[in-house]
Amino acid sequence: MANPPIKCLLPPAIVSLVLLISCMVATGEQQAPYKPLVVPLVRDSDTSFYTIPIKNGAPLVVDLAGTLVWSTCPSTHTTVSCLSGTCSAANQQQPRRCRYVDGGWFWSGREPGSRCACTAHPFNPVTGECSTGDLTTFAMSANSTVNGTRTLHPEEFAAVGSCAPQRLLASLPAGATGVAGFSRRPLSLPSQLAAQRNFGNKFALCMSQFVAFGDAPVYLGMEGRGFVDYREILPYTPLLTNPRIPGYYLPVKGISVSWSVPETPASLPAGALDLDARTGRGGVVLSTTTPYTVMRPDVFRAFAEAFDTAIIRRSKYTYSNVTRHPPVGPFKLCYNGAFPMLKRPASMDIPTIHLELDGATGTWSWFNDNYLVFAPGAALCVGVLEMGPGGMPVDGEPAMVVGVKQLDWNLLVFDLDKMLMWFSGDLAFRLAGCSYSSQIGL
Repeated sequence: MANPPIKCLLPPAIVSLVLLISCMVATGEQQAPYKPLVVPLVRDSDTSFYTIPIKNGAPLVVDLAGTLVWSTCPSTHTTVSCLSGTCSAANQQQPRRCRYVDGGWFWSGREPGSRCACTAHPFNPVTGECSTGDLTTFAMSANSTVNGTRTLHPEEFAAVGSCAPQRLLASLPAGATGVAGFSRRPLSLPSQLAAQRNFGNKFALCMSQFVAFGDAPVYLGMEGRGFVDYREILPYTPLLTNPRIPGYYLPVKGISVSWSVPETPASLPAGALDLDARTGRGGVVLSTTTPYTVMRPDVFRAFAEAFDTAIIRRSKYTYSNVTRHPPVGPFKLCYNGAFPMLKRPASMDIPTIHLELDGATGTWSWFNDNYLVFAPGAALCVGVLEMGPGGMPVDGEPAMVVGVKQLDWNLLVFDLDKMLMWFSGDLAFRLAGCSYSSQIGL
């Protein structure tokens, strides 16, 4: 696939240096022909899913496990040859199991002269529905970094994607026109940009501020320290590959809960969180299309017992009166009582959930905003769900799906060449943050 011409648009945008900023910069040492790209990451309040306005300003839902870019198409669209290598790659991305939505006469909008057009299979990760559509190219734009924290210039580029019927947009955020897959597969958006621009097979998600594509340092604004390169302060973990299921798996070896007293480990069955490389089952996978973390029943029971134990231990130690509240659907772990307050950051003092990662340089901890849910009649509920009779909301029967609630307010940096992921935990608890101006002229 040939590199499309890059056109810079004017006027340039202005970077807003607000309190606690993170900036994507291109240093003088970078030798790549194209500079990294950055685009706003917007959280939809109704669905909790994240979108990027990258397709002519139209939002696409970010799907970490998605293999394709897909969207509704204009009345007339180009097609990709069915004899091309790109078409072969698209045909290898068919979802394993899905409910088919009729694509209608999707070929009626092809440009005159289109022959042997490639057919792709767009997939809605929220509803589990799929369809058929022409493989085409979409005009897109994002902002390239210039230097330091001065300006960001909009650039246009093209990405291969699939047309999809309007009906496939069900359950996506209002206004979204499709999905941008972010997996390691060759037709995902990060993979296409890395191949086109030769700027490194990396991307960063700063929830809910921006997505950055390419090999550029990420600087966190930290109170009292100024701007700090994420590699100097954030831990990283290896990423596991599931040969059967796209997505990013974490090497979680244990879960524990702490609340100012010694940690309470969850008594998990042996191998409960392991990924079976042969069958593709099990493991812990990240999802930006699942609102809350979901655990297999055996994992959830062990986690719930550990959380309860941490509450009881702290209550005895401080003589506080925190008790279980009846479940408030869909949440099973709910509590009443007077929780103390923290001064920095100003928030409720509640237990911390820890994921212990094999081979990582730190533990991924979930603080208040990463699981606290206020529900009618209850002081708080834990935003971690038990898998229901219908199974997991994602393919592959994982042991645990880490959902959007647990990813909020995190900085995640993916290096897909080294298969590493840097993670921040809730940035507020680091007295840090990342932000840039939304007035960037996309």
